[in-house]
Amino acid sequence: MTTDNMELLLNVLHKTGLSPEEALELLNARLTHHLGFAVVDGGRGIRSALPEIVLASGKSTEEILDVTDSLLSSTGLAIVSRLEPEFSGRVLERFPDGEYHVRARMFVAGDYRGGPGPGEGSVALVSAGTSDLHAAEEAAVVLEVMKADIRRIYDIGVAGLHRLSETLPVIRAASVCLVFAGMDAALPTVLGGLYRGPVVAVPTSTGYGTAFGGVTALLSMLNSCSPGICVMNIDNGLGAAAAALRMIRSPE
Repeated sequence: MTTDNMELLLNVLHKTGLSPEEALELLNARLTHHLGFAVVDGGRGIRSALPEIVLASGKSTEEILDVTDSLLSSTGLAIVSRLEPEFSGRVLERFPDGEYHVRARMFVAGDYRGGPGPGEGSVALVSAGTSDLHAAEEAAVVLEVMKADIRRIYDIGVAGLHRLSETLPVIRAASVCLVFAGMDAALPTVLGGLYRGPVVAVPTSTGYGTAFGGVTALLSMLNSCSPGICVMNIDNGLGAAAAALRMIRSPE
């Protein structure tokens, strides 16, 4: 069962006298697959901003393949995050119609059957440097799969502030701004003073020595003097994409 015929099914269930809670319980039972080592939640995309996304870290190749196959069969879409390049060949061999995004370390197979609502806004993805693109592209791939309208604005960190001023019109036209920065992570604070929409800041693990793998960037963002900035965990582009979808996409 795929999400594109859920509305029809819910209408049929409603006519039988089932309550919404009872109908949801039946749907969840149908879309939940027990694989022994994992319980795959194929119905998450109905209840949440994102469908279930497979985190490859800590899983064997066979486990990744089995969960991917389960999601494809039940929803028509499978997204695998943090998939290292050395494992991508096996996954592509099993699912040749899929695509592996090297910088984002993400594999995508199938297609999202939903889409943007009328008048849905766009998302600007802004990176301080090219070394932050691993997190920015993780967000970009997720948003593109979910058919959101995105704008990539990369390598405009505050070390060359003139680059930011040149791109401000594009950023200000977006409904949400995701900002990816490591080192001292000053860029979200600067944008927070120049852009009035929601700013979602993502600290990256980029930097030398006392960057502490992104901890310095995280603390800098949490202590921003631009009020109202939302801060994700280190390198969490996927979480930033989910936050943006919650902001721009109305519940169906």
